[in-house]
Formats: sequence, structure tokens, C-alpha cells
Amino acid sequence: MVQRRRRPLPPSRQQLPATPSMEHRWSPWRYDYIASVGATPATCPFCVDADPGNDGERLIVYRGTHNFIILNLYPYNVGHFLVAPYTHVAQLDDSPAEMMAEMMVLSRRGIGALRKLYNPEGFNLGMNLGHSAGAGIRGHLHMHVVPRWNGDANFMTIAGETRVLSEDLSVTYRRLVEVF
Repeated sequence: MVQRRRRPLPPSRQQLPATPSMEHRWSPWRYDYIASVGATPATCPFCVDADPGNDGERLIVYRGTHNFIILNLYPYNVGHFLVAPYTHVAQLDDSPAEMMAEMMVLSRRGIGALRKLYNPEGFNLGMNLGHSAGAGIRGHLHMHVVPRWNGDANFMTIAGETRVLSEDLSVTYRRLVEVF
């Protein structure tokens, strides 16, 4: 029997060496987010009813007069929350001054709660108004409040485009509700 000599695989088809010391981080909940990119939601996630009975299910942490605080379903960091008005409005210039003033008051109050619970080293606050600005929900303005720590943008975030969160959303929700 003639024995064939096997050609080596090109580098693109070679397997990488096993790395037994590497830890794996699984975040299957991210699939919902990845699959929804570019999709238009059937209803506005920030148009909430007056009944606080399902606030836990919706992750609504606190209800003010004109705005409410809700956890981001796809957070950048533990504690990432949004302040959104009850009124479905897309632009700042269409928003009443008292609504916008309360949005800042609730942002400040939420920052105080995050400082107490998680001791972040900084915060990002901001809005993405319009598609070209990166707004995921374009028709309903909302303020992002993101706690930050030195070194929280690591390899997973930069190269893997994946966030690894140290706490489940339900735990974050419960902890924030307790301090509000």
C-alpha cells in the first residue's frame, strides 16, 4: 500500500494550541441584544403605564413626577441605568423645562445611589439623539448614567466587543431599589 504524504494545513486552517489556563466567560443573554441590532421594536420600551405593579419585571427602579429610572437591559457596566420621561418625546427642544430639570435631579440621585453601592471612580452621562448620533431608541429621549472604574475597558470589551458583568441585573435592581 502506498502511503500518501499529507500536506500541512495553511495557517488559516490550523488549530490554535489549547489554553487550559484560559477562563471562559459566557453571556448568553447578550444574544437577544445582538439579534435585535437594527430591528425596530414593536412598542416603545420607555412608554410605561402608570401601574407600578410590574416595575420589577420592567426593571423600573424609581418613579418620579415626570421621569423614571430604569436599568439598561444591555448595560455597559453594572449599575448602568437610564432616566426617561413618561412623555414620548424625541427632542430636547420639544421637552418641558420641568421634565428636563427632574431628569437631572434623578440622574444626580441615581449617581448618589451608585456611589453608595458600588463606589465607582467616575461616571458617563449622556444622550444619543437621532440615528446618526447612535440612538437605539430614537423616538423617546433618555439619559444614560454609566458608572466607570479604572480599567473597566479590558481586552474583552476592546477586542471581543463583549462586556463581562460581575452582577446579574436582578441583583442590581434589588440593590438599587433598596437605596431609593
